[in-house]
Amino acid sequence: MASSESFVGLRRADGVCGIGLHQVSGLRRPFSSSAAQISICRRSYLPPKRLEVRAGGDKFGKHFEVSTYGESHGGGVGCVISGCPPRIPLSEEDLQFELDRRRPGQSRITTPRKETDTCRILSGIYDGMTTGTSICVFVPNTDQRGHDYSEMSMAYRPSHADATYDFKYGLRAVQGGGRSSARETIGRVAAGAIAKKILKMYAGTEILAYVSQVHKVVLPEGVVDNETVTLDQIESNIVRCPDQEYAQKMIEAIDDVRVKGDSVGGVVTCIARNVPRGLGCPVFDKLEADMAKAMLSLPATKGFEIGSGFAGTFLTGSEHNDEFYMDEHGNMRTRTNRSGGIQKKQQTVTRDRHETELIARGRHDPCVVPRAVPMVEAMTALVLLDQLMAQTSQCGLFPANAALQQQIVQDPNRSLITP
Repeated sequence: MASSESFVGLRRADGVCGIGLHQVSGLRRPFSSSAAQISICRRSYLPPKRLEVRAGGDKFGKHFEVSTYGESHGGGVGCVISGCPPRIPLSEEDLQFELDRRRPGQSRITTPRKETDTCRILSGIYDGMTTGTSICVFVPNTDQRGHDYSEMSMAYRPSHADATYDFKYGLRAVQGGGRSSARETIGRVAAGAIAKKILKMYAGTEILAYVSQVHKVVLPEGVVDNETVTLDQIESNIVRCPDQEYAQKMIEAIDDVRVKGDSVGGVVTCIARNVPRGLGCPVFDKLEADMAKAMLSLPATKGFEIGSGFAGTFLTGSEHNDEFYMDEHGNMRTRTNRSGGIQKKQQTVTRDRHETELIARGRHDPCVVPRAVPMVEAMTALVLLDQLMAQTSQCGLFPANAALQQQIVQDPNRSLITP
């Protein structure tokens, strides 16, 4: 080998050599090509570095950060909230209203598990106001039936997280699915209740969700006016569809599969009114990108659409356009907004790789969609508040033209800021 003519090396700040390139000459070049040697070296005197791996998946948000904890059949579940602004009036009753909408055992079309889901705020509150420090919310489990899941300790439930948890961690919480249970969403709904209150106080933002489809029963477009639909209309029936005629059809569809031990899915539509303008950041932190992650993280969620969603692919650009206009109050608006498993007997595989037949016992929802309504509202509120806090921290020091940031109001004589 000929001696090297040159050496190009890179050194990191920790003293470790990077990649060295030796340009070699004097070699036979039958095709007139050059040759190079790549060497990687490390200083022997440096102490070995410790590899640290941080487990993720339990936290959501960057500014209004929410960590959920607990398993379906453990001692309890809840959340820890970091970054909540101080001096926000808050009580356990504020959270309990939303938790009651989410809890099991509400009607015949939900799981028969009986839980009061009574919450306790353990920190971050003083004299009825948030202190700016971490808020811990705890909800005890009171109706555990671990023996219902003894068969699942060896056999995997199809379309559930049993096998995945085993493959990933080598063990799993068998009872109720552990962290993969919808009971985990208690922490989300509790945190979402706080986020909804802050958004309402700051900008008059209102977040409402309702069931727009159950299996093959689809609520026709235009039947519900998203500009005027109210919480009372949504909560007027057990399926949480604001149209009574279609609500009854949805209930009948759920009853039909419930008595057979089967289940069906559906669609939840969520609307947010008076959202502060300018939320979201280019390129990877777009508002719709964060919203998609939030919704797809909910149990049993298999799809997400915003605006026209997939239906927009059937429209031309001129049809799909959102036309701006000025409303009667002088607000600039757009005319359009286009921008799980079966619980019956099944074939499966056991942990030791034997085919078997499994009847998934325990208590389950024949249709989880109605209970998902407050969950969707909560995740929407968490995304909007987190993005609002990011917007305020970056752009609030030197505000832009105030007229561009003005909120949309229905009554120009009434302030949106509530006490």
